[in-house]
Amino acid sequence: MKRGKKLLFLFLSMMLLLPGCQEKEKDTRLVLTTGFRRDEIFRIETMSCMMPEIMVYLTNTQNQYESVYGEEIWQTNLDGVTLEDSVKETVLAQLAKVKTMNLLAQQQGVFLNESELATAGEAAKAYYDSLSEAEREAMQVTEEIIENLYAEFALANKVYEYIIKDINPEISDDEARTITVQDVLIKTCTLDGTGKRIEYNENDRKDARKRIEEIANLAGQEDSDFEKLVLQYSEGEKTTYSFGKGDMEQAFEDAAFNLETGEISGIVETKDGYHVIKCISTFNREETDANKVKIVEKRREEVFGQEYNAFVDSLNRTLNEELWNSVTFVENEEVNTKEFFDVYNQYFS
Repeated sequence: MKRGKKLLFLFLSMMLLLPGCQEKEKDTRLVLTTGFRRDEIFRIETMSCMMPEIMVYLTNTQNQYESVYGEEIWQTNLDGVTLEDSVKETVLAQLAKVKTMNLLAQQQGVFLNESELATAGEAAKAYYDSLSEAEREAMQVTEEIIENLYAEFALANKVYEYIIKDINPEISDDEARTITVQDVLIKTCTLDGTGKRIEYNENDRKDARKRIEEIANLAGQEDSDFEKLVLQYSEGEKTTYSFGKGDMEQAFEDAAFNLETGEISGIVETKDGYHVIKCISTFNREETDANKVKIVEKRREEVFGQEYNAFVDSLNRTLNEELWNSVTFVENEEVNTKEFFDVYNQYFS
């Protein structure tokens, strides 16, 4: 399962979104009902998700956030949704997806072999042994529960590989062409502490427009040094970009792809502000080859998504609302585990 990391990345990338940014998935639309077993959070057909499973994902995700952003990150609130609630919903969605993919694997006749099951056991032992008693108690886990989580995750990866195994489209150089540009950006917006976009007022926009016009005039002079202009004036976090078609905002992309090597654009307006762009290279062999790989992966994900979504539509999904609403982060300074997904990668990469 060479692309285990790929699928893991797809899952975790959703876990790092701020409130209001999640893309709702079909398998998270769980119908509320009664008749659950003790500690059963949700049920999808014959697959159940229990409280300890939720707590493993949730606690590791919580500690991943805190290790990067600090505990103050949980003060983030956007449109009335706390980051804690947002992360909870994302964890619910990802565990629902793993369970659903295990059902899909059964339908497709895909199973883990003895070696893969043994690897799940080894990974579980390594992770479980790394936990303190406080962490085991907080997440209510046993080594058997961890082993089952790893096995289900591995099977989800395996059925993904199985479904996309014959998808190998030919990608031309033109389709994957990657160019490299330098960019002077004068912003027309800023971000507040929660990452929310704050647009400039009319006077500030006029000032930004005046500044980019001056820069465009300087760039157009015969003896201009564009790199110096970039370093002196650009307000962008990056000043050099290599990208393919579909990677950038349309206005920026259209302007950049119409430039010849060494040519400088006029003023280009995007949602971030005003740009002046210089084309450094109209074709980057290394980047184009890398972009071909990205395009193939995207096509494979689309094929898998079609099959997955059709399968999800046929499933009964139920959520234990009362128990789910009781789930909260662990508030214990002795609970710091965040390596659950890293250990999986170490054993299944």
